Amino acid sequence: MSLTMPEELLLLMLDDGTGRLFDRAAPSGDYALAASVLAELLLEGRIHTDPEHLAVTNAEPTGDAVLDEVLGRIRSETTPHGTRWWIETLGSEAEGFRDRYFDRLVERGVLKLEEGRFLWIFPERRYPQISGKEEREVKARLMAVIFDDHTPSPRDALLIGLVRAAGLFPLLLASHELDHVQPRIDAVSEQQELSRTLTDAVRDIFTDLARVGPVI
Repeated sequence: MSLTMPEELLLLMLDDGTGRLFDRAAPSGDYALAASVLAELLLEGRIHTDPEHLAVTNAEPTGDAVLDEVLGRIRSETTPHGTRWWIETLGSEAEGFRDRYFDRLVERGVLKLEEGRFLWIFPERRYPQISGKEEREVKARLMAVIFDDHTPSPRDALLIGLVRAAGLFPLLLASHELDHVQPRIDAVSEQQELSRTLTDAVRDIFTDLARVGPVI
């Protein structure tokens, strides 16, 4: 089963035990999810991006409703914007994108939907994995690149960059493992212009958020 980058990223953000998103996945995960949508459009050859400009190069639909919606918005925007602007804009709508991709993963038999109450009051949706096969395959690809020095595909290089930018690797690796492979993660994340542009924009947003501090 072929998954899109947003779907793969969401699987990595889910706690296997609870079916909930890891707390660490917010708010950084919102921007990472937005960047993954743009990354998928890049891989599909629909947009070109650099730090200052992001533009449609091929308006042909991809067949993915979320991707095509974002592609249409980029094409119809009369004022040119850079990658960071689009990541921030789309990141503010990440909950809607997340719900749509979760629904798709449920329809495809990757996840199952469980509805309940958090603290017996707040409505809550959980998404346990049915077999876990898809997540294991994603992790296996990434670990092969990180630990075995496999040459990464453009997709895996971009995904590793986004996982790094979102700060998710501590959820996937023990601290001693992460210390050992951090240089490799950094090197892969910096290999491609596409990855550097996207992950640098995400990192800048996180830096600004940290500088401002929590909103009370």
